[in-house]
Amino acid sequence: MHTHRHTHTKMNSHTSLQRSLLMKLYVFIRRLIYLNSNQTSCNQQIIKQVFIEPKWKLKNFGMHSSPGILYNQPSALVGRTGVASVTSWLAPIIWEGTFDTTLIDFIYKQQNLTIATTVFALGKYTRFLKDFLESAEQHYFVGFRVHYYLFTDLPEEVPEVKMGENRSLTVRKVPSLNRWQDISMGRMEILEKLIGNELANEADYIFCLDVDTKFYGRWGVETLGRLVGVIHPWFFDALRNQFTYERRPESQAYIPAGEGDYYYTAAAFGGSLEDVHHLTKTCREQMNIDAANSIEAIWHEESHLNKYFLYNKPSKLLSPEYLWRDINVGAAQIKIIRFTHVAKNNADVRPNP
Repeated sequence: MHTHRHTHTKMNSHTSLQRSLLMKLYVFIRRLIYLNSNQTSCNQQIIKQVFIEPKWKLKNFGMHSSPGILYNQPSALVGRTGVASVTSWLAPIIWEGTFDTTLIDFIYKQQNLTIATTVFALGKYTRFLKDFLESAEQHYFVGFRVHYYLFTDLPEEVPEVKMGENRSLTVRKVPSLNRWQDISMGRMEILEKLIGNELANEADYIFCLDVDTKFYGRWGVETLGRLVGVIHPWFFDALRNQFTYERRPESQAYIPAGEGDYYYTAAAFGGSLEDVHHLTKTCREQMNIDAANSIEAIWHEESHLNKYFLYNKPSKLLSPEYLWRDINVGAAQIKIIRFTHVAKNNADVRPNP
């Protein structure tokens, strides 16, 4: 069943021209690669002209500012202290105090972006929808085009929430499941199909978020990147030997002792359509192999997500500000709680232990 609440705006001509030029450049480069791969050192070959249409919507990655935009002077000497703001592979870690909202909002506004956002609410989890959606409309990519995709087995229980300008909600009915573990792991296949079948020309980025959460502060374009992971709020200050990775070699999610970067939450992740599609496809394939061997990873799709991120490094990491433990719990490093789990009784909302 589909329920649509849409608002649309036309892309400006400047952005359309940029994307047209990017498309032509993409085709030209792919043709050069094709020609080069089919040449031999001794013989000239006649190659048919080949044009490959890119599946994914092309994005303008330029960081363009303009005269007259006033913002605080950045410093090479003074910055956020007490936390790491870059990984060992040079990916930024986003904390309060590491970005200027005036500048980055201006830069990304020019790109006319659409952010797809998925959320699953099955069974009693529909009770969390109102707070999730209402708080998202106050704090999540405010001023940008957002399309929520809600998957639920109880569409009649989806609350009426007023959407802002350029914001829309699509409700998709999915079958009920008897185990919360199956609900959790089944998300990867649904996300893979959504991205592959529908979103290629509809969105630029996607985030996948848990529903038993609430926004309390800004979640904006500072989070956008090719592949984005969120550091788990219970392990951001732990040693890798304390991470709850899958340690059984027979599982496809296996990570050997002594390996690991960070422990990532599966309650929030995202990135470009192409990269998140590859992530969800890989995790789904690995979970299917485990299922065929009667194995279930210790933390289900989160175990497979951590395996994927270990060998496919995220291009940007979000600090635990972007998914905290509880609004009533603090930590010295957390200057602002932007997004957090809500208190709940698991036995009350989950269909099984």
